[in-house]
Parts: sequence; structure tokens; C-alpha cells
Amino acid sequence: MSVEVVDNSGESRFEVHVDGKVAGFADYRLLPTKIVFTHTEVLPDYEGKGMASRLVKFALEASRATGLRVVPLCPYVKDYIERHPEFADLVDDSVSG
Repeated sequence: MSVEVVDNSGESRFEVHVDGKVAGFADYRLLPTKIVFTHTEVLPDYEGKGMASRLVKFALEASRATGLRVVPLCPYVKDYIERHPEFADLVDDSVSG
């Protein structure tokens, strides 16, 4: 099984591909200094295989690499950051939640 995560900026979402097919995605809104994660979804055939974690980890690492602050409106992204405090410094402090 070949797994790849990419930023599909044309669709404003990160995607996880399994054997060349989209298995899940994390929608975002890009602002000048922030990335707002609005929704994360893994297709039913790929649930329970760690795809969402891989996807969100990649998205957060990409956000860090580009210097963007993160606004985790998506509950999955918010929970992921809470479970992985190494990404807590990315969260935009102006966001309460």
C-alpha cells in the first residue's frame, strides 16, 4: 500500500492518497499569516488505518515550515494538537476555544 500526503492548494485542502486514490482530506482557508483548518474527513474504506493522523501531522508540519499560525476550527485537528503538544506552539493565540 502506497501512502502519500500532498497539499492540493487548488482545492484548498491537504489530501492523503492511497495507491493513487484520495483516501481523505483536510480542508483549509489560507489567510496571510494563518491557516484555518475547517474540516477533516477520511473515506469509509480507509477509516481506522491512521490516515487522518498522517494527514494532519503532515499539514501541521507544512504549516510550521511556511511560518503559518494554525486556527483549528476542525474538531479533529484541535484534538490532534491536544494529543501532540509539540504542535501547540502553532495555534494562533487570538483564538479561544
